[in-house]
Amino acid sequence: MSTPFYVSPQQAMADRAEYARKGIARGRSVVVLQYDDGILFVAENPSRALHKVSEIYDRIAFAAVGKYNEFENLRIGGVRYADLRGYTYDRNDVTARGLANVYAQTLGTIFSSAGEKPYEVELIVAEVGPGPEDDQIYRLPHDGSIVDEHGSVAVGGNSDQIGSYLDQRHRDGMTLAEALKLAVDSLARDNNGGERSLAAEQLEVAVLDRNRPQKRKFKRLLGRQLSRLLEPEGGSSTGSAAVEDVKLPEESGPDAESGSASGSEESEE
Repeated sequence: MSTPFYVSPQQAMADRAEYARKGIARGRSVVVLQYDDGILFVAENPSRALHKVSEIYDRIAFAAVGKYNEFENLRIGGVRYADLRGYTYDRNDVTARGLANVYAQTLGTIFSSAGEKPYEVELIVAEVGPGPEDDQIYRLPHDGSIVDEHGSVAVGGNSDQIGSYLDQRHRDGMTLAEALKLAVDSLARDNNGGERSLAAEQLEVAVLDRNRPQKRKFKRLLGRQLSRLLEPEGGSSTGSAAVEDVKLPEESGPDAESGSASGSEESEE
């Protein structure tokens, strides 16, 4: 009878972490930045139907990279958690911190389980507050740990290089146009230090705008509004107005205050 093959717990966890990191690195990056009126989400995503960035609740948004079916399941679970908690208690009881804790428990349980593979996902949960000092951004790697981020954060792809670029150039009080230009410039940098050109059609852009009069602060930037913001002269004159010009289907109808997010995320290659 042959002796069973033994792998130490430390080696098993290291192998699972390496497996998850490789899967996440194959995805296109997502960048999240604070600006003067809220939080900006920018992803390299040419699809208009499959989203990497979505609304979770009134002041909370979700961004993810990795395997689509895995982070889509997590997004749906987050929407259900938020809706149930807001209905059972109060809408103000739904927070990014509480949602991040739920995601951390789920990811941590899956990562440590020997019966299934770890999720190949990395998440960002963000909540916009009354002022910039009240904004919350949490990054959740594949192992379920929680990292409290400030200013800017990048996940997926060459996130280390993009994050370093953002840390050197991001500053407090940036306008929407300035933050968007910085995000696009960071995403356009490749692993070799070169730069690509990213058009509006290749980007998915959304904001949590603290100045919106609606309870729901999430807004997608599309079409001409996004193109104007990307123009060199578009920053000062259209930075704030462009956010309010876009009319989305999710803002009309009886579910305008439901807090649920619709749509699905982009499949990573």
